[in-house]
Amino acid sequence: MKPGKLFDLTDRVAVITGGAGLLGLKHAEAIAQAGGIPVLVDLPGTLPHEKAARLAETTGARVLGHGADITQAAAVQALTDELLSSFGQIDILINNAANNPKVEAAHTAWTRLEQFSLETWNADLAVGLTGAFLCCQSMGAAMARRGRGVILNVASDLSVIAPDQRLYRKEGLLPDQQPVKPVTYSVVKPALVGLTRYLATYWADAGVRVNALSPGGVFNGQPPEFVQRLSGLIPMGRMAHVDEYQGAILFLCSDASSYMTGMNLVVDGGRSSW
Repeated sequence: MKPGKLFDLTDRVAVITGGAGLLGLKHAEAIAQAGGIPVLVDLPGTLPHEKAARLAETTGARVLGHGADITQAAAVQALTDELLSSFGQIDILINNAANNPKVEAAHTAWTRLEQFSLETWNADLAVGLTGAFLCCQSMGAAMARRGRGVILNVASDLSVIAPDQRLYRKEGLLPDQQPVKPVTYSVVKPALVGLTRYLATYWADAGVRVNALSPGGVFNGQPPEFVQRLSGLIPMGRMAHVDEYQGAILFLCSDASSYMTGMNLVVDGGRSSW
């Protein structure tokens, strides 16, 4: 293949879960600019149709929005059937959806393991892990039947390292009241890497490549104290800009990574090197 065509996604249908969120929209933008057709899948309340329309206007590409709860098997299958009916194929699946409370919201004692509710545990695993499984089961199977496809599971630098709970400490709070990164995030993200390896070998002979991307923290207006603490843990000395994962997304979703499967690409400014 000519080098200029390595990153070409012309007319490839790319489903992006959590597509109406901060990074989901950036993933979709990268797909659109490479000629693909992003499908933003998210809960109806996140306005996926409206955000798809805005992205289509700014990129000049065809962008679709779809309101769906990916924790429900029937909803995922309905989406798969609709896309196959409309396009005849699903080329790319980016499992991006996850529950991840903002730093500000995490400053409460409920985040601590001893007080973490079963309801929140189940909800976080349902979105971040079960939703990915259901989408792979339905859309990945369609790719395997066709003999071609790409699945990308968006994990985190916390798929390879533990959270540094010192980032969240607040002066004046007792130890058992200090906020922490919830346990579910450190369960879901490594599990996505495990799912990646399983599916990569399961569908290797069916032409379906499966990889994971583990990004580091993205700056999005977090409190200055948190940003300073986290930046001090990163060799590059800063958090990622919101568009700095687009190159990795494009690489992993395109033929540029045609001999890569079952891998976890860590893009974290060097944090996990220390």
